[in-house]
Amino acid sequence: MNAPSKPKKATWKNLGVRFVSAVVLVAICFAPLMFGGLVWAVLVMLLGGRLMWEWVRMADAAPSNLAFIVPIAGLIVGILYVYMQSCGPAIITVVLTAAVAVAERSRRSGGLWSGLGFLYVAVPCLLIVLLRGNEPGLTSSGFLLLAFLIVIVGAADTGAYFGGSYFKGPRMAPKLSPKKTWSGFVSGFIMASIFGALAGLILGFSPQTGALLAAPVIIFSVIGDFLESGLKRRLQVKDAGNLLPGHGGLLDRLDSLMMVVVVTAIALQVWPGLWPV
Repeated sequence: MNAPSKPKKATWKNLGVRFVSAVVLVAICFAPLMFGGLVWAVLVMLLGGRLMWEWVRMADAAPSNLAFIVPIAGLIVGILYVYMQSCGPAIITVVLTAAVAVAERSRRSGGLWSGLGFLYVAVPCLLIVLLRGNEPGLTSSGFLLLAFLIVIVGAADTGAYFGGSYFKGPRMAPKLSPKKTWSGFVSGFIMASIFGALAGLILGFSPQTGALLAAPVIIFSVIGDFLESGLKRRLQVKDAGNLLPGHGGLLDRLDSLMMVVVVTAIALQVWPGLWPV
């Protein structure tokens, strides 16, 4: 009888570069996330501006200067309104900017891509400022909520990376993302659930609650990844940029978190007591 075959040796490509890129990004974001308020809003403006720039470069073959200026300016104004807790003007700004972006692009055809792309980037940027709030400190509810989301998304991505690279196996959606495997999804789910349980212990609620709260975060982080992968395939580009070695563009790194932020904001509107801190 033949001996059972062993899994192939894992090939964790660009592991060191990916790790350093992730550490640098976390280091840049930690202090503004802790302070919240205007400091966090300014950082989101900068990162959101980069995200918007990557989208325009990805979706528009011959962008004009206005193709960059209009969405970035609209994003900045919208974030300022959210920081000032003026959600009505923020919504109006987003809608008007999307309309102007469509009109500007329509001269070259493909105006819908500009409008949808603006919303794709702007909505999570505004919501992440709203979720953080203006209360500073490591114990503020907004800081703890976003820290929880970031940790769970990061743990799911890390677990999927190592588990998928080691076990390989069937792919989840080859047409959308050829590298995503079911083994990676399960590995990421397990790792992120463990981190969710640990977060529950640290933050003062039960580990079971932490793991339960982590579950939808994991699922929607994968959906966010698939969404961006599908958009890139539709636009026939490999990566949104090359800002982060080993990851691609900032949009490639934050796609999962963007989806999670949107779903979390909606969930908290429907169920305000969902976050137990």
